[in-house]
Amino acid sequence: MHLRATALGTAAALALSLGTAGSAVADPPRAAADRPGDVVTSTPTAFHPLPGQPTRTRAWHLTYRSTSAKGTPNTVSGTVIVPDDGRTGSRPLVTYAVGTVGLADSCAPSAGFPKGTTMEANLIQQLTARGWAVAVTDYEGLGTPGEHTYTVGRAEGQAVLDAARAAERLPEAAAAGVTADSPVGIMGYSQGGQASSWAAELHRSYAPELRVKGTATGGVPADLREVAAANDGGIGAGLILMAAIGQNAAFPELHLDTYLNDRGRRAVAFLRDHCVAIDVAAELFRKVSDVTVTNPLERPDWQARLRESTLGTRTPDAPVYLYHGTADELIPYAVGARLRAEWCARGARVQWTSIPLGEHVLGAIVGAAPAADWLADRFAGRPAPDNCT
Repeated sequence: MHLRATALGTAAALALSLGTAGSAVADPPRAAADRPGDVVTSTPTAFHPLPGQPTRTRAWHLTYRSTSAKGTPNTVSGTVIVPDDGRTGSRPLVTYAVGTVGLADSCAPSAGFPKGTTMEANLIQQLTARGWAVAVTDYEGLGTPGEHTYTVGRAEGQAVLDAARAAERLPEAAAAGVTADSPVGIMGYSQGGQASSWAAELHRSYAPELRVKGTATGGVPADLREVAAANDGGIGAGLILMAAIGQNAAFPELHLDTYLNDRGRRAVAFLRDHCVAIDVAAELFRKVSDVTVTNPLERPDWQARLRESTLGTRTPDAPVYLYHGTADELIPYAVGARLRAEWCARGARVQWTSIPLGEHVLGAIVGAAPAADWLADRFAGRPAPDNCT
């Protein structure tokens, strides 16, 4: 789920992080990459928000150890970006979760950064311009072998946290001030909002050594079942089938193929090979019943797996800035408001911000700078505001 407007305009906007082509050949594997967050391979790359646009940064494409939703070790790719400003003292690190890019490896953010085709790079540049380092995960199965486990919350959150660990363990980044002493912020919108929110909930149990100062998260699909119901037959219909592919990638015992009709099988094959703008345009206004013989989302095993990705069942241990457009056409405003209520009820420190008349695209664009300002205050040690009451 990503930046989009209406109908085909919405589909084009969904390319927020549309990546193309692959990344450079990586260095040989490093020894003893056994812990989550350990760097497996690294190679210099480039970070360009637009083709050829200079950014005064240095960047490295990584593969690093992480953990699947089932708790097994896996390898994830990503990019670490550090301002080329001569600073060597400890600097803030933001682990950044992008919104939906697609299911093909060519869509990975790391693939687009060198070419200036990863659309969300312009938001990331606003962070490096503040002197912050940024770690961007490609998520499980996007840019590495296997299928992308799209919308599987635990896998996403762990990949986000491990990207920060990998950045801190990368010697080249350490020389530029990214160390275990770096204050860490978590940030993301839409699918990135799901991933960053999961990282916030998992921090205490999964990566407590990271010095997380806060999470800025927006447009969060906190309940996949409700989001799917809202998009069935609508502009975001393709996202439902993409999410089903992602859940099946993490949990192959769900046997998605047994629920598909011929049209559904063709659609799944297409979605696996393309990036988000094309995927959404191809599936506009489709209903689940158009591509299935039986709706898997109504089956108990599918329902149970979707519930596992529901947010609001754990308490973030650092402050949260949570924002949502009141007119979001892809992720209902009520879903974000409910997450705020659940976190507040659990005692989390939450600053909730509604974006009046903001649909999904506007929510991302309008919300980015205030979210970064909020993180800047956390890095500066200022008390976090809280409007839970």
